[in-house]
Amino acid sequence: MDIMNGRTVKGVNFRGLQDSGDPLELSKKYVEQGADELVFLDITATIENRQAWLALVRRIARQLNLPFTVGGGIGNVEDARQLIYAGADKISVNTAAVQRPALITELAREFGSQCIVVAIDAGLANGQWRVFTHGGRRVTSLPVVTWAREVAQRGAGEILLTSMAHDGTKGGFALELTSRVTTAVHLPVIASGGAGSEAHFATLFQQTTATGALAASIFHFGEVSIPTLKSYLHKHKIPVRL
Repeated sequence: MDIMNGRTVKGVNFRGLQDSGDPLELSKKYVEQGADELVFLDITATIENRQAWLALVRRIARQLNLPFTVGGGIGNVEDARQLIYAGADKISVNTAAVQRPALITELAREFGSQCIVVAIDAGLANGQWRVFTHGGRRVTSLPVVTWAREVAQRGAGEILLTSMAHDGTKGGFALELTSRVTTAVHLPVIASGGAGSEAHFATLFQQTTATGALAASIFHFGEVSIPTLKSYLHKHKIPVRL
């Protein structure tokens, strides 16, 4: 769930954000439906809203009984500590890690690699997959696969890989990109961006070694339910927690 000013939002290709509901109500629904994990990203994190964000994380954590990842505005160990104390099981870093890669190692040493997720926002620039920062607004010169290898070496425990080109389009996941990243690293990789049907999830798991798939809008707007998706994957011989 992308959070902005305390509300869940969703757009297409990281643009045109629309209100998608109350994060507390949505998280309750997903717990009841049997989600395996929830990811909350404060996409407009600032110093001014940090206390409000921490308060929201505490309220969400009180009603969850499943793994809970939180990201947005984490620039140092103390920022991460506050979120973990507020109830997050894992923390996700993106822009700050690109700007100062040593942050990944510092976080892994302090909290353990199992707590550290590096989110990679991947976009096409001159036909090449590059890392984007600042909520997808700034392109870097970093090739996605090169950066994935570095975050693994620096101690990340997991990668959340989002294809900006596929985000919100509901046309299917970025299979070629996901395959390249999962082949390059020996870390769990969650693929994000493009889910529009049950078949898209099945294709992802059949054609790549991604360990998880993240979706937002199809769940937020009731186009696909988690129980229906899990049943579909089970019927197609894809291991899922039922």
